[in-house]
Parts: sequence; structure tokens; C-alpha cells
Amino acid sequence: MKTVALIGYPLGHTVSPAMHNAAYKALGLDYEYVPLEVAPNDLKASVEGLKALHFSGFNVTIPYKEAILEHLDDVTKLAQDIGAVNTVQNQDGKLVGYNTDGPGFIESLREDAGFDPKNKKCVLIGAGGAGRAIAVSLMENGAKSIFIYDVQTEKAEALASYVGGNLSKDLQKEINESGALINASPVGMYPKVEASPLPEGIKLHQKLMVYDLVYNPYETRLLTQAKSAGAKAVSGLGMLVRQGAIAFTVFTGHPAPLTVMWQAAEAGLHS
Repeated sequence: MKTVALIGYPLGHTVSPAMHNAAYKALGLDYEYVPLEVAPNDLKASVEGLKALHFSGFNVTIPYKEAILEHLDDVTKLAQDIGAVNTVQNQDGKLVGYNTDGPGFIESLREDAGFDPKNKKCVLIGAGGAGRAIAVSLMENGAKSIFIYDVQTEKAEALASYVGGNLSKDLQKEINESGALINASPVGMYPKVEASPLPEGIKLHQKLMVYDLVYNPYETRLLTQAKSAGAKAVSGLGMLVRQGAIAFTVFTGHPAPLTVMWQAAEAGLHS
């Protein structure tokens, strides 16, 4: 049996193991996917352990998508451009980093949200590893402009400078003028489901497409706010499944059974 892991901290919100294990079973592959919570000071030792134990690879989630880079032997050009890795393949002892978040997001944006970012103004909340993938992908797919907001202003400023975007200075005005609002921060994630990434008093509008990368709960407070404003509300479950399908192929070499993965992810959320 080959083993794949998910590393992050915490991992109580994840449905990735259910999704990947259902896909392995559907294709009759002798693989197992396991979640491994890694404490902040244990990242280096954990990566060395996964390598020593000959794991086939591992996914990387919050808060290690950027920090993982220094522990890898190589990264793909896309992952290097983004500056974040969420998928690592063990190639005969050589750890190679990929980023499937960006492609998975763009695919979900088009297929699940019916939104093409080309020539559109967008607001992005969150400038961490996921935010970097989203910002780079939006710019590569022709977004007219991106306004980047993060409670850690220096992170937002650095990302805006990196992608040629704009540091958010008047969030309400920027939302009013934009076609999409994307939350790439973990705010609103289980168990803190009452939290919203929107500062108090910020209003949404009917022509806005609101995409929340947080998928647990399926309807976050942000998405509830979007629906109340008459805006289109899209869960991040689609991105989770689509980026996971790309990672599945990296790990196994097989096309992913997307429908199976989607059904397993939904079932995992409601279990």
C-alpha cells in the first residue's frame, strides 16, 4: 500500500481524506490518505519523517503553504511563481512541490460560479498561501485589477506589489466597483462559524459574485451575507474538489474520478 498525507494545523475541518480515499477505492488503487496534524515547530522534522517513511506524497494546508518551500528539493515553475505549495510528490526520495490551488480555483470559478475573470475588477481578502495562488491565477487569467485586503497590512502590501495588484485602501468603494469578492482567508472556518472576513459595516451588492474558499461549513457567514444582499454566493467546496483532483493525478498518475470525489466531500461535510 502507498500512503499519502495531509499536513496542516489544525485539521478538524478537513474532508480531504474522505474525498481521496473514496477516489482510490473507486479506481481500485492500493493507496491510503491520512491526516497528520503538525505543530508549528515540527514542520521540518515532519517533512523529514514523511520522506524517510517513503510516503508517496502529501498535501499541505494552512498554515504551511509558504513555509514548506524551504524544506523541498524542487518546485514547479507555477508553484515558484505563486510562492506557495499545496501538493508535494516524493519522486524516489526527491520532494517536488506543486500548486494545484490556482488551477483548481480558476476551474471552479468558471465551472461552478460561471464567472470569467477576464477584464473584471476583483477584491481578494487574504494574502496568505491560498491568497497568493488566487492573486497570481486571477492576473494570469486577465483580471483587470485586484484589490487585496488583509488584516496584516504588510502581507497584503507585499502580495499586491508581487502580482501588480492594488493594496486595498477603501474596501467598501472597491467592492462597489468590482464584479467579484473572493475570501482566501480562514475566517469563518469551522469551528468559528459565526465569524466573517468582512469588517463591520461593509455592504455587498446584487451584481457581485462572492466566492468563499472556506468550505466547512458549506454556507459560511460570508455566503449568508452575500445571499442576503442578493449577490451570487459560491462555496469553496468546488475548488477543494478540483484542486484535489489535480493532486490525485500527481500522486497516482491516474485521471481523477471527479464525481466520486465531489460526492465524498459533500458526504464528509454532512457527517
